Amino acid sequence: MSARFKLDETLPREARVFLADAGHDAHSVSHERLGGGPDARVLEACLNEDRILVTLNLDIADIRGYPPSSHRGIWVLRPATQSIENILAVLRGAVALSAKEPTDRRLWIVEETRVRIRE
Repeated sequence: MSARFKLDETLPREARVFLADAGHDAHSVSHERLGGGPDARVLEACLNEDRILVTLNLDIADIRGYPPSSHRGIWVLRPATQSIENILAVLRGAVALSAKEPTDRRLWIVEETRVRIRE
């Protein structure tokens, strides 16, 4: 199933290419001139466009500031190191899980060996 994503500026361009090649609609914060803006502005754009935010930014994982009920979904990727290969490996795992697990109104913390989901 195809999904709609917005990739934070912290992610390499290869992440957008991977998602597009997998049949997903993926936009980049940088290409939309949202880079460097406040997290709330990026999340508002995601909500308006019905997109899941994918990021490496741990600040946005604070459910007190960004409750899961207020957005389409957030995936915070937590690779062991922030190499392109490790980021893509964690992203591949999240995409595979999203075929079975809902993302709407959920925060996913995606690590190499597990995914923690907050509703």
